[in-house]
Amino acid sequence: MPLFLAKKEVFLWLVHGQKTIDVRKGNPKPGEIAVFQSGPHALRLKIVKTESGRLTEILRLDNYKAVIPSAVQLGDALNYLRRIYGVCDGFFTAYYVEPIN
Repeated sequence: MPLFLAKKEVFLWLVHGQKTIDVRKGNPKPGEIAVFQSGPHALRLKIVKTESGRLTEILRLDNYKAVIPSAVQLGDALNYLRRIYGVCDGFFTAYYVEPIN
């Protein structure tokens, strides 16, 4: 069960179902449930799919709004992630998540 720290803004997007894909740097972590933590708050979501590769391969025109809901265009989403990770090269994993029923 992977544990992911999340900024308050990102955590709220997840809580409200606006964000359904979470992109993290590195190889996929094993588990079917992801735990997102922001301060004292935690949220558990089911991982339904993962994609791995370069950021430009997993962040596309058809899914960038599910990764960064505030992005107006694909470049906005890339810039948001660049501010978090410092770079956009390397290996990334996209976790497709949904509420646990």
